[in-house]
Amino acid sequence: MSAAEEIGAVVHLDLRVQAPELTTARAVRDTVGRQLGLAGLPEPDHPLILVVDTPPGLTDHQHQYELLTGYRAVGEVRIIVLLVGSAPGSYDDDEPAEAYQPDRRLIRPAVLRSSGTALLWAGDLRSARTALEQPAPDDPRALAVLVDVLSVPDVFLRVLADARALPEAVAAPGVRLLEQDLPPEVRDRAWRDALTRFAGEDTELAPGMAGSTWSAADLPEPLRGLATGRGGRARQHREAGGVADGAYRACAGALDDADAALAELQALPGLLSAARRDAFEADIEQAHRSLDEYRDLVGTALRSGSSTGTAPSTAEATTRLAALGLRVPSADGVGERIGEGLREFAGKLLGQGLALRAVAQRFTGLAGRVEPVPGSALLPRLAEHSPEAVAHRTRGSGDPVPAPAIGIAAAGLAGAFGGLWQGPLIALAALVPLVFIAVVVLGAARLWGSGHPDRWAVGPRVAVCAGAVLGVAAGALADPPPWLGAAGLLLGLALAVETARRLWYAAADAWALAYGIAALRQALEGLDALLADAVREHWASDERLYCADAARSVAGMLRATAAAAEAEARAEPAPTATPTTGDAGPSAGDDWLTGPSALETESLGVVDGADADWASDYDWEGADAWGPVADSAPDAAPGAAPASDLPADPWQTPVTPRWLERETGEGGADLVATLTADLADAAVVAMGPYWGAVERGQAGALAVRRNDERVRDLLSTARRHLQRNGVLAPPPFADRHRARPTSANLLGTDPHRVAELVGAEPERHAVVQLSSPEQATLLNRDPQAAVWLRFAPDAVRGDVERAWRASGAPQPDDALWTATGRYAGLIRLTPLRMGVVDTVRPRQLGNDEGTAGTDGTNGTADYGFDGFDSRDRFADGARPYHRRDGDRR
Repeated sequence: MSAAEEIGAVVHLDLRVQAPELTTARAVRDTVGRQLGLAGLPEPDHPLILVVDTPPGLTDHQHQYELLTGYRAVGEVRIIVLLVGSAPGSYDDDEPAEAYQPDRRLIRPAVLRSSGTALLWAGDLRSARTALEQPAPDDPRALAVLVDVLSVPDVFLRVLADARALPEAVAAPGVRLLEQDLPPEVRDRAWRDALTRFAGEDTELAPGMAGSTWSAADLPEPLRGLATGRGGRARQHREAGGVADGAYRACAGALDDADAALAELQALPGLLSAARRDAFEADIEQAHRSLDEYRDLVGTALRSGSSTGTAPSTAEATTRLAALGLRVPSADGVGERIGEGLREFAGKLLGQGLALRAVAQRFTGLAGRVEPVPGSALLPRLAEHSPEAVAHRTRGSGDPVPAPAIGIAAAGLAGAFGGLWQGPLIALAALVPLVFIAVVVLGAARLWGSGHPDRWAVGPRVAVCAGAVLGVAAGALADPPPWLGAAGLLLGLALAVETARRLWYAAADAWALAYGIAALRQALEGLDALLADAVREHWASDERLYCADAARSVAGMLRATAAAAEAEARAEPAPTATPTTGDAGPSAGDDWLTGPSALETESLGVVDGADADWASDYDWEGADAWGPVADSAPDAAPGAAPASDLPADPWQTPVTPRWLERETGEGGADLVATLTADLADAAVVAMGPYWGAVERGQAGALAVRRNDERVRDLLSTARRHLQRNGVLAPPPFADRHRARPTSANLLGTDPHRVAELVGAEPERHAVVQLSSPEQATLLNRDPQAAVWLRFAPDAVRGDVERAWRASGAPQPDDALWTATGRYAGLIRLTPLRMGVVDTVRPRQLGNDEGTAGTDGTNGTADYGFDGFDSRDRFADGARPYHRRDGDRR
């Protein structure tokens, strides 16, 4: 099958109604073009035309058939003529009633013997389900279903090929069909739920794009590199030996010198000499000056991107930053695949089942992440590292912390060890407290100007004195020998000095906090990080700005698509029936263009319209066997329903033909999810041209509006496909790689019924022959001469084949699996007996008045059988099909 046929459609023509219109080749082409135009299809290379006519119409509409077979196309024109009703049984009005032999001959014009044409003769559609019902042989309800089945392109082509293989390319059909679908209310409710789920709601917080719901790892390249700022902090932003690097190293070196001076000050030499404090304070002063210089450099770098009021280009910004000794990494090639990356990201999110608005939120967050931040936006962060901010962070930290409890205990123990004296040597007990207090006083002098410099050793001083008193008291009670007092004195002095040193270290460290070494170092690192961010924001700024704008455009487009889906969900269902009166047939204007039967919706864009009024298309109540008339039929079948009571859709009619079974489900567990996935595929297809505009940098309002139009067309296509083909068959835009759930999960129906019907044996007489009892005598009696067609939707193929294997039934090798349609079943094509079909050729006889004939030609058409003149057979010149008034239905 060619690509054109895969997306093609079957064009419908009803010559019972439209023959007066189709008198010229231009009229035929316009009629076909209207049907194709409504379906959004171009002129087909291989037209498929289904014509409904009556047996007398074969010769009455000779001119129309010549126009159809001569339809100009690149490929072959293929036509199936579906004949409904019986052929006349008499050739002369004066013959007695006993001479009538109904359905004895089918006369076909020679033009219908072309290689691409076949005839199906359904003399009686056998739509009665009981013997009490007496519907017309061409009952519109049954005819609508038969036409619906033949309108499936796969079935059309197979029936045409099988009928062409029979003698004279004429067959009488027999059918048995099963239709599996949802009730209209269930289908509409699932459709609305799918649209609502597909659109989604704005409930997520997109701007922050928290890591729990979004990660840069989810992005395809190059979006991942743009979002993570590849080339920013990951690389050295300061040129070695440059201005910025020199200023940074000067400040960092001054702070390192201050740390070294503080370490020397905290040692015992620092306690004894005031020079260590002076050196420390000089280093701190130098660190402040270096930090101010680096802060000014950072401010200059931030203002360089907005000094002119507009953001400079990447090249200009790189030049300005290079003058400050800063390096912007190269972004070569990073912007070449931005449009492709956005498309891949959208497809990935939609493939995960996210709603449109959720996807739009992620694109909005992506735009916020990749968009370059101008230096003017970073300037407020510079105030976080100002001198006032550094002073605020160091304020209140200048007071030395109180001595810890372990220092107080150690001082008291030192005083006790030095106080173990008695008698004249008891004065030595004051030596340890005097030494400890002297050291503390010296340390307080070194920290003079810090406010309460001696408060840090108040507790230890009291403890050492109290310890000495306790030592003396203990010596008076124990009366230790002198060597023990001397040993205690030495131990007490050593412990007192070590305790004083440790207390001094802690006091000096706490005193240094007033100079804010830690705050200065924090400010330096903060300024350097801010400078790195500024350099990072200049990296690939043009590409990132383009990506951010494109992402916001995509987000707007997705929200517009969501709004279109919600509008489709809120739209009221179109009326499904158009009442018609029973005293008149359909007018010439009520052709098949008014319903979805105008074309199978295999195309990718179908104009939205009302549902089909199938019954009115085939309402022949009160119509003559050879054409519609204005008066009502006096002998209308009592069992036939009036046209006004017939529903519009053939699958909704309460009375179905005996050869049709309808199985309706209440919807499976995967119904709404599958319809939502179909809508996501439709959005992906609709957005195809839009991504081209994104890649070209033309994703503006016009591109969004055009995409919105495509989305609305595809939503209409999806809805019409759902109405015409159900949910089993995937729509034409569905992803072929996505597995479709089974019929049980979609419809809630049993696939075994399809397997049983399609696999039925021919000898079981499963089909109903669409022929009248009189016409049955004209059929070939050889069972081997009939051709069988077994078909079912490809969507249920897996279920059917599994059912065949489970039951052990033989699997037909010639089963046809259709891409569209809701029907499954059997079609039997039975050839006619030899001699039943006659082929005639027309002769144009002159007309004295020069008026046009009824067939659209100048003159009256005369017909001859192959090989001899018609006047040899009909001496009175009567036409082969001469209508009698008593032959009306």
